[in-house]
Amino acid sequence: RSFPAGDASAKAQMTVAWMLEEVGEVEHDLALAMLTHVLSGTPASPLRKALMDSGLCEDASGWFDDSLRQSVMSIGLRGIDAANRNKIEALILDTLARLAKDGIDRAAVEASLNTFEFSLRERNTGSFPRGLALMLHALNYWLHGRDPLGPLAFEAPLARIKLRVTAQERYFEALIERHLVANTHRTSAVVTPDPAQGQEEAAEEQDRLAAARARMSNAEIASVMESTRALKLAQETADTPEALATIPSLTLGDLPRNNKPIPRVVTEVAGTRVLFHEQPTNAIVYLDLGLDLHALPPDLLPYVELFGRGLLETGAADQDFVELSQRIGRFTGGISARPWTSSVIGSRTAAARLFLRTKVMPDRTDELMSILLDVLLTARLDNRERIQQIVLEEKSQLESALAFAGSHFAALRLRSGLSEAAWASEEMGGVAYLAFLRGLADSIVKDWGGVQRALERVRDILVRRGATICNVTTDAAGWARFEPKLAQFLRQLPDGLAATAAWPVPAGPRSEGLTIPAKVNYVIKGGDLRRLGAEPNGAAAVVQHYLNTTWLWNKVRVQGGAYGGSCALDRHSGVFNFSSYRDPNLVETLDVYDRTGAFLRETEISEAELVKSIIGVIGRIDHYKLPDAKGFASTLRYLINDTDDSLQRYRDEVLSARPEHFRAFGNTLDALAETAEVVVMGSPEAIAAANAKRQGLLTVTKVL
Repeated sequence: RSFPAGDASAKAQMTVAWMLEEVGEVEHDLALAMLTHVLSGTPASPLRKALMDSGLCEDASGWFDDSLRQSVMSIGLRGIDAANRNKIEALILDTLARLAKDGIDRAAVEASLNTFEFSLRERNTGSFPRGLALMLHALNYWLHGRDPLGPLAFEAPLARIKLRVTAQERYFEALIERHLVANTHRTSAVVTPDPAQGQEEAAEEQDRLAAARARMSNAEIASVMESTRALKLAQETADTPEALATIPSLTLGDLPRNNKPIPRVVTEVAGTRVLFHEQPTNAIVYLDLGLDLHALPPDLLPYVELFGRGLLETGAADQDFVELSQRIGRFTGGISARPWTSSVIGSRTAAARLFLRTKVMPDRTDELMSILLDVLLTARLDNRERIQQIVLEEKSQLESALAFAGSHFAALRLRSGLSEAAWASEEMGGVAYLAFLRGLADSIVKDWGGVQRALERVRDILVRRGATICNVTTDAAGWARFEPKLAQFLRQLPDGLAATAAWPVPAGPRSEGLTIPAKVNYVIKGGDLRRLGAEPNGAAAVVQHYLNTTWLWNKVRVQGGAYGGSCALDRHSGVFNFSSYRDPNLVETLDVYDRTGAFLRETEISEAELVKSIIGVIGRIDHYKLPDAKGFASTLRYLINDTDDSLQRYRDEVLSARPEHFRAFGNTLDALAETAEVVVMGSPEAIAAANAKRQGLLTVTKVL
């Protein structure tokens, strides 16, 4: 198969998948999910490592789908040469056969077992309600006539698996032999980029439509036109108040008037700020270390993501990266590196941190502290081979993300000219970061010494006890036991405070057309409301929610044919932007954005619509959080000076929103329409057509 691509040299993608026999036993499905993690769940997993070490791909990952009556296990690869398809398939099968025959490293199995058990016991579903997640998990069995509670009662099957592994039974090796090596129900799919694919498909569609019209009678053409007219009328006709009244809804009286503060104790341990959040965590200790990114000069900021992964994926001390990965899996619930930025309330500067996020059971905290000390002080940033693999993985993942997350990248590009926080995020994870990675891939070959020195400089600047902030979320007893161990760990870090580096002042956005091989566009327009004299308060958030569920939904999605249309307001930076998702239009969507102000002034906002929008914003404020998320959210608020008083004031503004706020915001959006910039990620043809229609609208940059 082929897919549209802007560059004939772009690389292909490949998936190898096995359909497994129908079994329907919880232990069996749980074991296969574990096996997938053993084989490809981490960079050190044997199958994934074999593929990456071969140089035949830029990235590889595996997954197991038990939602079907017959489960499917797959391995996917990005950045391959299609001519190497047979080599890749042979390598996969040879690696699996070797593992089935010679056995899997016991440490790798133990690490995956611990990771899975921690995940099952924690049941961390993030912001998604845990009850709904459990229900959907149960449906996988119930839909096929099996016991829906079976997959939720994991204790007994997990114990049986652990017993078989402890007895040194060749348990996972037997699963590989049975379900992968000896299973001929396997398929391989390769998708290859074709620069002419998009134009060819468009031409075929036009020919097909022309042929269909030529076969139609005048009466049939008239019938199609009438159907189209009726569809547009239905799209443009609002639901009646009587119809809307049939939908069950909350009232303002159902909403709590006050926020629920998150308990926080700010203290100092070994010269380091520590925020303790007492929460019912089932004894799990959640520790987040925040390294101050604002100490980095601008030229080092693009290395942050690479540095974060390098800490955990290159090896440390006397352990190679495989041994380190297994050590993390065996003794912790996981360690991840996550850059974060946000505008600080009342300031034009940004808060920026690289968080090392960890979780561990109380009896394993010593091991966690030892691991963190090793990765922070002795990570093998001189491991050229691993750094090169990480760079290729990062580049491949970003390039793949452009096609389905174009609105995110285009919006970040626009916002990067308006706030320091967004500029930093663009440097560390946007289109600018992709350009950096492409250059870095060459630099590793031509000037590895320079790359290594840059990574070492990042470590020297960031790993400072006085500049680090710690967040600990656990119960009171857990904190009492953990605090002395945290103090001992922190005392071993280099002392001192790094000075805040000067970052460039955002010069304002510029209108850009970022071209990618796609049939749809991601259309962004926005600006800084504060520069227009407006304040991004709670009432403005209510207006924003109303626009997302009415005007933009109807005009951009329902009538315009885009997959989505919305607007976003950052109350910290004051930046507001419109966005569309998988949009067949471009100029027409910009026209909708520019008519939004008139819509707000001319529309009579009913009490029911007002209440519905208020409820929607309160739902975002009070969104579902598990204990660890509450502690982390409180720490982020602390870093940007978002106090309980400011949060309560924002809530009061939301609850007090009135129709006059909608009309006032309409005037603001009229001013924004005159001054805002536009960033579009989409097809070269659409961007060229927009520039022809509106001379000089977009400066064109080829991204992919």
